[in-house]
This record gives sequence, C-alpha cells and structure tokens, in this order.
Amino acid sequence: MAEVINMPRLSDTMEEGTVATWLKKVGDTVEEGDILAEIETDKATMEFESFHQGVLLHIGVQEGETTKVDELLAIIGEAGEDISDLITGASNNANAPSKTEASSSAEPVEETSEAVTLPEGVTVVTMPRLSDTMEEGTVATWLKNVGDTVEEGDILAEIETDKATMEFESFQSGTLLHVGLQEGESAKVDALLAIIGPEGTDVSQVAKNFKVATNTSAGAEDKAPSKAEPKQEVKKEVAATEPAKETPKTEVSASGDRIFISPLAKKMADERKINLAQVQGTGENGRIIKRDIENYTPSAAGVSVGKFVPVGQEDYEEVANSQMRKTIAKRLAQSKFTAPHYYLNVEFDMDNAIAFREQFNTLPDTKISFNDMIVKACALALKQHPQVNSQWFDDKMRLNNHVHIGVAVAVPDGLVVPVVKFANEQTLPQIGASVKDFAGKARNKKLTPQEMEGSTFTVSNLGMFGIESFTSIINQPNSAILSVGAIVQKPVVKQGQVVAGNTMKLCLACDHRTVDGATGAQFLQTLKGYIENPVTMLV
Repeated sequence: MAEVINMPRLSDTMEEGTVATWLKKVGDTVEEGDILAEIETDKATMEFESFHQGVLLHIGVQEGETTKVDELLAIIGEAGEDISDLITGASNNANAPSKTEASSSAEPVEETSEAVTLPEGVTVVTMPRLSDTMEEGTVATWLKNVGDTVEEGDILAEIETDKATMEFESFQSGTLLHVGLQEGESAKVDALLAIIGPEGTDVSQVAKNFKVATNTSAGAEDKAPSKAEPKQEVKKEVAATEPAKETPKTEVSASGDRIFISPLAKKMADERKINLAQVQGTGENGRIIKRDIENYTPSAAGVSVGKFVPVGQEDYEEVANSQMRKTIAKRLAQSKFTAPHYYLNVEFDMDNAIAFREQFNTLPDTKISFNDMIVKACALALKQHPQVNSQWFDDKMRLNNHVHIGVAVAVPDGLVVPVVKFANEQTLPQIGASVKDFAGKARNKKLTPQEMEGSTFTVSNLGMFGIESFTSIINQPNSAILSVGAIVQKPVVKQGQVVAGNTMKLCLACDHRTVDGATGAQFLQTLKGYIENPVTMLV
C-alpha cells in the first residue's frame, strides 16, 4: 500500500522547506533508511531519510521548489500501483500529521475539539526524534528547571533513545514555563515535552489543550506519556496461609493470625528484613510500633527448635525495560529468526601473536591489545573476501568495498556496537585509540547514532571475561559476526612433540543467504594467516 511522504519538520521553527537535491528519482527502489532528499530548512540543509521501503512513485516538490511543512513531498509504494487518488487528495490532507515526520518540536496540526492557541512568543517543544528508529524517548535528566532562562542552543535535557542518551538543545530563547515530562518518564515522539515563552505567561491551558490534541490525533492506542516504572521490591511471606487484603495496619503471620502494625514500623521491618511473626508488639492491643522494631534482635524471638517453622521472603526486583534494551531485543530476535545462521569454529595458535604484541608495545607511547590485532586482521581479510563483507536486503545483495567493523561493547543497559570506519586503512595504534575512545563514550552513554551506524562486519570479544568459546547473533543487515574467546595455555603438538602452547578459539556466525560454507572457511584461513603471523599485517 502506498505511503504519502509529507514535508517533514526538521527543526522546531521550521514552517516550510526547500528541496535542495533529490537523491532518488521516480522509479527507484527505496529501502528504509535510504536518504531521499536534501532539504533546506530555516537553519540548515539536512538529509531526509525514508522510513518506508518500496518504489518512489511520485515526487511532489521539484529541486529548488519550496512547500510548507506537511504538504505532499513524495509517494512510495509498489511498482505500478495506482496513486492518482492520493495525488488528488494530497492538498485536502495537507494538515494531517505525517508518519514519516522526522522532527523534534511542533504544534499539533490536526483540528480537534479544542484548538491549541498559543499566546504571543510561546513555543511548544515536543519529544524530538533523535535517531532514525526512535519511537519514544525517556527524560533522563533536566538541565533546566521551570522558571529558568533558556537561550537558543542551551541544553534543555538529556533524552534516552533506543540507541543512546543524548543531549537535546533548545532552538528558542525565553523562560522554561512548563515541563510536560518528569525525569524518568517516557512519551512517544511529538508528545509534549516543554513550553518556552515570556516570563510570567500562563500556559496551563496550552499544556492541557496540547495533550488533548495529541491524544485525539494519535488515537486510542497512543495514550498520554507513561511513567517509566521505578525499581520495585516485591515481598511475599512464604509460609503465609491465605493472604489478607493489604491495609496499612495489618499483616498475616505464618499461622494465619492477623498482625497489627503501624505503617512506620512496617516500613522499618521491610528495610531490615525482619519476620514480623517473631516480633512482640508493645502498642495498644499488641500492635507492633516503631520501638518494637528498633529493639528487636533475632535472639529475642524465642522460637523453639522443635517447633520451628521456616518463614522467609521471596525477594525480587522489577525493572522497567530501557529503550536500548527494547531495541536490542527486537533486533536480535528479528536477526535470529529471519537469517539462517550457521557457525564455523576454529582454534588459532597465539604464540607469535603474544610475542608480536610484547615487542610492538615496547615502542614509546604505544599499547595495543589482542582485540586491536583481531580487528585489523579481520579488516584485511575482509578486503580479500567481499562476500563475507556483504549485506542482505530483500531485493539485492550489497558487496561492500569499504570495511567498517563494529566492535561490541557491553554497557549496563545492554550492548552497543560503535563502528571503526575504514579499519583496513588504520594502523594498529589508531584502531586501539578508536576502540578505547568508543568504550569510554559507551560507558558514559555519550556515543552518537553516527558512531554506531554503517558497520559491514562485527567483532564480539568475551575473552577478557575468561570465556573460551561462544556464538553470537549477526548484526543485520551484515552477513557475519566473529566471536572471540580467551587465550588459553594448554599442551599442543608442534613438530611431533607435545609442548606448552597458547591457543584461542573463534566462531564465525554466517548468514547462509549470502555466505556459503566454503566462503566462510576461506575467510577464516586468511584470518588465520594474519593472526598467527601478525607481522604480515604491517607489510
């Protein structure tokens, strides 16, 4: 079914845009993520990418022409599809919000029962789309408080997207009058984030009307911002019989008797993990109060060994999934269940690599890791085996002549894969510096989407954690990923003699749609030559 692409709002103040250059022409195949055109806004000329795939059937604005935001820009659909009705009706639907809108902030354009009327100088700032796949964002930190003066270019907040936590700057000057999301709360792209305007302006009705407008245009399934669930401790008495309804003043003991307790004492008991059945209450009618918890010691419980009934607590935490964790789950599941994976396992002799690294690191101000050597060796081998450096798309296979290697980095929220661009052309120290810089940024959630895009192959190394061998899921649309284990000292056979040696196990996961078994095996033979004789990487 054809999709209408409207002129996107690429900046907060953008009202119209000019097509500087079309990167696709009518009849071209368009993949999701392809750059459709370069659009000149009121601030800069920016690339506009497609969020749909199909054939470019119609261009509504020619190069050099200007049109307002939400006016027809293009139509993408299936080859030969009749789109005459869409072209005719485009002018009537010019005010309807486009699903492809890549903007950050705008007033809602759909008419609702309560139109949003903005006082003079007031601007509504909405949740920006900070990555191509972002559908919702979470406010990690506000850098400005309500009442603070905001200058154009000031950082308003740090927003957690599906890729990273990014700074979001203001395109307006004024006073921060209203915050639509608190720290930790999430909302979909284009939901109310904040309101900026002249100091003292009453914007309560603006905030209320804007939420009504966005909720109406989004439909029943797109509700108001949902608060990200904090960590919650859930406790349950194991030996309890039928649980009573929770009230602030009663509990149930292991024998089923009601326990009367003050809310403060209950909170203190939970924090100290005290079994209330063993506490003697001294309050009115035997009610457990604060001093009973403060004075409680396990030795005072007086439980007979012969009559001991084990009573404990099953404790667990429920943690709301972050945007990064949701995206990792979605993409890995998609890769595992759509790409036919197979695995090639090898074991390399690392004696020469160990000696090479020791000698190389004697150079002044030089320190490379085994992982840096593996990245470099992979890059050189990939240049000789472009089939392994390929990518799969529904209608074509892309054989990449450039080598961009993604290096998997573990972070508390999951896994990120920054990309070492043109790795085959970089020296070992350059690769080492890049990977170290990426690792630091990853830990501080400062990686940009651009630093995590464009990989043609991925290296995942768990050797530093003592893992000898493992398999990985391919980072699509790439065709392969290399899993690297620890270097292990073990008996090996050399020239007919059993001697002490050092080996490392690797596993190459391949997409059988693009890489045949023999092709993967030939790549590993080339890789073996570089890793077992690393001096050849310098030639």
